[in-house]
Amino acid sequence: MLEILSTGGVNCVQDLGRTGYLDVGVGRSGAMDRPALEAANGLLGNDANAAGLEISLFPFRLRFAADAAFALTGADCPASLDGRPLPGWWAKRAKAGDVLKLDLPRDGVRAYLAFAGGIDVPPVLGSRATDLKSGFGGLDGRGLKRGDRLSLCEPAVRICLPDGGIGFDPTELRGGLPPAGGLVRLRILPSAEFALFTAEARQRFFATEWTVTNDANRMGYRLAGPELALSRPLELFSHGIVPGTVQVPPSGQPIIQLAEANTCGGYPKIANVVEADLWKLAQAPVGARLRFEEVSLEAAVTAIARERAALADMKALAALARRDT
Repeated sequence: MLEILSTGGVNCVQDLGRTGYLDVGVGRSGAMDRPALEAANGLLGNDANAAGLEISLFPFRLRFAADAAFALTGADCPASLDGRPLPGWWAKRAKAGDVLKLDLPRDGVRAYLAFAGGIDVPPVLGSRATDLKSGFGGLDGRGLKRGDRLSLCEPAVRICLPDGGIGFDPTELRGGLPPAGGLVRLRILPSAEFALFTAEARQRFFATEWTVTNDANRMGYRLAGPELALSRPLELFSHGIVPGTVQVPPSGQPIIQLAEANTCGGYPKIANVVEADLWKLAQAPVGARLRFEEVSLEAAVTAIARERAALADMKALAALARRDT
């Protein structure tokens, strides 16, 4: 059992999201930084889709009501367990009564906490993810509040971590974030209406350092920069969109759809951010500068294959370091 001591309203229970329901208007939701949550679960030997916590408002504190193993990944935030500093990308066992505290990140935006067995909330459409936009899943379809108590599922095996815990360097998995304030480079594939934008708009799309505006949440990020114009007026029926889709509304300012993206929309699509780079957006704060780079489909597939291989290697090494019974 976990007791939430301090939190913000957008901190919530997430897994890797619900799939298979776009045709009935239900989006994926799930963790914004999916590799970070999967890595946290991997450190503990959990199923990759076990539910954990996504933390994006700090400081955050919780108390362990019973002994439990947990893992912290994602943003580089100062963390402590019962007052003792805790490294990032690390798994450790907490004792009953211990307080875990996460402070404002030095780099990145979202931290992830996984717990042995995963958080036990009722699955909705096959997922425990919270859809904050629609108000279902997770803990009563909402963000966490002070005083909330969360139960944990029984682990399939007993997790035996060394006394100091285990962790790993995520550089191979992530390549590292740029320093705070640095330029975030995103690989993209041209989307359906790319060729319908003017030559100048297409050149601007790649040449501009776009800024993440205050209009940024789990649904998507609106960017600020030069106007992107179509070569001719265009009317579209609403059509399917997914996380990573870059739409351009009449304002000419791009919007990148993210975890709680609508399942369809009628704005023209200029590009799609490749799946392997969506975590960079999850960790990009308001005011971050973004730059787009076109890559081939083969390069996009290779990037996600490398991410999967790095996660598999990490899970295998973590299994060797644990002494599960």
